Amino acid sequence: MKKEGSYIGVDLGGTNMRVAKVKDGVIVDLKIWPTPRFAKSCEETIQALISIISEVFDKEVLSIGIGVPSVVDRRAGIVYNVANIPYWEEVHLKELLTQRFSVPVFVDNDANCFALGERYFGKGQTVSNFVGLTIGTGLGGGIIQQGQLLADANCGSGEFGEIPYKEHNLEYYCSGSYFMNVWQTNGKEMYDLAVMQDSRALEAYRQFGLHLADAVKIVVLTLDPQMIVFGGSVADAHRFYEASMLEGLKDFPYPNSIRNLQIEFSTLENAGILGAVSLCY
Repeated sequence: MKKEGSYIGVDLGGTNMRVAKVKDGVIVDLKIWPTPRFAKSCEETIQALISIISEVFDKEVLSIGIGVPSVVDRRAGIVYNVANIPYWEEVHLKELLTQRFSVPVFVDNDANCFALGERYFGKGQTVSNFVGLTIGTGLGGGIIQQGQLLADANCGSGEFGEIPYKEHNLEYYCSGSYFMNVWQTNGKEMYDLAVMQDSRALEAYRQFGLHLADAVKIVVLTLDPQMIVFGGSVADAHRFYEASMLEGLKDFPYPNSIRNLQIEFSTLENAGILGAVSLCY
């Protein structure tokens, strides 16, 4: 894949908008702005996004790639029901940004962009078939098959967090929300307590690892990838739950599949931005 030229990558989240100019595959200018949490209209958030893109846009930029926490009509660049961003029920994002910046715009799901970032810049460079799982406020996934992002019908594959699990869904137990849902403590506080070897926090992470093992089983049973790469804020705390996750995989009905599975934790900074830029190549 050729990485020459200048592009803009956008990782749009419910908490932050992360935008960077990427030149020849390297981030040269990165801006982070808070996503308006109390916006009174869709237009207010769109204007905030345009403003931060303008901070890094210049005449060298060939195109813009953007990842959003949503299902996407990739051809038309329309995003639907964006998680945690008010009023983004149907946004013609490609059209709006193309009109404003006069360059091609490519839009996809944010977890898909994470997987693409790993495919071209991170751990996923070594295999052809893998799944990127993002563990943050929610649980998302991007599927790479034969070196390419899965060409699904509605950009909805990989939404493992929505799979029913116990009395809720996987996301309830396998994301940062788990700590508040089950332990009434937010993820940052739980992590700080675990660092101090607090017994309650360590037990919370132990149980989290067992739940995450069930998510891994679902991924392996449906896709049988060579590798799973974990990313996101909760993935950074894997030292507290990796052992219990691996313990939870010991009863998998096809042990050889687990023995052959590579489980990795991303070390790539700004994988979502780099993956969004990869949409442009």
